[in-house]
Amino acid sequence: MSVLVLSEHDVRRLLDMESCIEAMAEVLTSLARGDLYQPLRSIARPPNAGTLLGLMPGYRDGATPAYGLKEIVVVPTNPARGLDTHMGSVLLHDGETGELIAILNASPVTEIRTAAVSAVATRALARPDAQRVAILGAGAQARGHVHALRAVLDDPEVRIWSRSLDAAERLAGEVGATVSPSVDAALFGAEVVCTTTAAVEPIVEKRWLARGAHVNAVGSCFPTARELDTETVAHSSFFTDRRESCLNEAGDYVLAAAEGAIDPDHIKAELGEVLAGMHPGRAHEDELTVFESLGIAVEDLASAELVVRRAREQGVGSEVDF
Repeated sequence: MSVLVLSEHDVRRLLDMESCIEAMAEVLTSLARGDLYQPLRSIARPPNAGTLLGLMPGYRDGATPAYGLKEIVVVPTNPARGLDTHMGSVLLHDGETGELIAILNASPVTEIRTAAVSAVATRALARPDAQRVAILGAGAQARGHVHALRAVLDDPEVRIWSRSLDAAERLAGEVGATVSPSVDAALFGAEVVCTTTAAVEPIVEKRWLARGAHVNAVGSCFPTARELDTETVAHSSFFTDRRESCLNEAGDYVLAAAEGAIDPDHIKAELGEVLAGMHPGRAHEDELTVFESLGIAVEDLASAELVVRRAREQGVGSEVDF
């Protein structure tokens, strides 16, 4: 048996943003229709390590069933080393025989598919006339979100804010965006907001958000951390990628619920339910919509299948006896 090994360079070459956006729309729709299986991720957090290991399994049924597993180590201090905070791999298995088909570098998969899902959410939930985009953060996810939002919006104005002015200026210079000196300045008049930070306490206050804004909340994916204040969550039409994940893992939601500001009925729908026509999504132009993105395993599975299919077609990657 041989296994296809795909490096970071290979994955970036094969997983373009536009194709990934369509793949994410398709897999989230299939998830809403019950065509995929996905348990909660499991996390190993050693005492005093300051790092964690996450395991994210998923399964797709059908004529050619497949298992996917992303194993990822999160190291918050890695940017100082010039490394991504998320290090690991995505494993793709044949769903009938169990054979390991491929191993992919997980960093570009995580970066690209997460931003692609935000683009899908923006296309489904934001005002159709959205033109001004605020990106909070200046790391890999912020970069990915600039490219993703430009793929679904018509030549938007993009503003970037980061606690590190140098990082914001570097990213803005790279992608042709402008730098905002503060969060409230970045949010002023922005119809689309993407939070891609490692914040533990809220950095977004509802009073700073434009009427009818859409927020993609991406960065805080642990129940003890949040980027949005309680008022933003409580006064929004709140959507997510997976209810179970949101109720257990999303600090933006969990902490607002702990304060008694919201209850489980506050989640309007999963994004896939909107895409499948099970929920109408945005109801009016002045509505504040929030999409809470946890980053789920079926997104990694769909990305891996797309990448491996293209690798086979183009002869990319290394076949290794296993």
